[in-house]
Amino acid sequence: MLLESQSLIELYTTMLTIRRFEERVAAEFHAGNLFGFIHSYIGQEAIATGVCRHLDPEDRIVSHHRGHGHCIAKGADLNRMMAEIQGKKTGYCKGKGGSMHIADFSIGMLGADGIVGAGLPIATGAALAAQLEGENRITAVFFGDGACQEGEFHEALNLAAIWKLPLLFVCENNHYGVNTTREYSLAADEIVRIPKAYHIPTHAVHGNDVEAVHRAAGEAVAALRGGDGPRFLECETYRWHKHFLSDTLEDLRPREEIESWAQKCPIAAFAAKLVERGVLTQMDLERIDSGVLREVEEAYQYALDSPYPEPEDALEDVYAP
Repeated sequence: MLLESQSLIELYTTMLTIRRFEERVAAEFHAGNLFGFIHSYIGQEAIATGVCRHLDPEDRIVSHHRGHGHCIAKGADLNRMMAEIQGKKTGYCKGKGGSMHIADFSIGMLGADGIVGAGLPIATGAALAAQLEGENRITAVFFGDGACQEGEFHEALNLAAIWKLPLLFVCENNHYGVNTTREYSLAADEIVRIPKAYHIPTHAVHGNDVEAVHRAAGEAVAALRGGDGPRFLECETYRWHKHFLSDTLEDLRPREEIESWAQKCPIAAFAAKLVERGVLTQMDLERIDSGVLREVEEAYQYALDSPYPEPEDALEDVYAP
């Protein structure tokens, strides 16, 4: 499926927005201006971008602890995201959730989750709801290779296969669970062998190639909307930062491996393709970057200007209405 120039530009802009947002958050964290845990999505931008491009606002996604990219790709508001990360009252969770708990039901973003694999049963339930609603909506769940070792991973695969749910499993295989390699911790060897055991069609794709992800996701989404049951994508990628941003956590990954994957930057590679094809010029790239940086800076300023919650706000939202 060949994309028009405008669609290609929008894919690039979304990836760049994720990157610049994450860079700003990382800078503020290391400056001592943010508290709590921040898990950077830098290096994996092509996956959220390529998948969410096919989803409507009414389609649902479920994220994980490294979820900023999914939120942005699904259309979340940068102002409210930045405010939440800073613990401000104008944030998505009124400053009570922080980085790992951003949710916006109005765009189908059911939330991130700090527990490995915890989004899988939530997504299974959301896909069952979509099936019962009968409005041809689908659900996509993002998770890392580390979640493939969890019991709920197999339970979700099994139920999705039995009930033929409109559920897209998106494994972001960045090769590590914190500092433990997938080769050591997963006896199945190849991740795609696991969903095949449940008779779920699978596709392995280079997760740093946004066009490849977009193409594979498009085929999967079309099958899901056709009622053909669940689909599974394994996207091989690599996170550039440590498991979470920290000045003390030791990164045990080989330095040459990190540098090698940095040379496979999904954004730089796609920018080079767009220039080579004549879709964008170098001046266009700089203009887009300036616009994105301005948007991110406005979001940061919005968060700075927003108030912190009051002590009595802790008593709000304790119970569902």
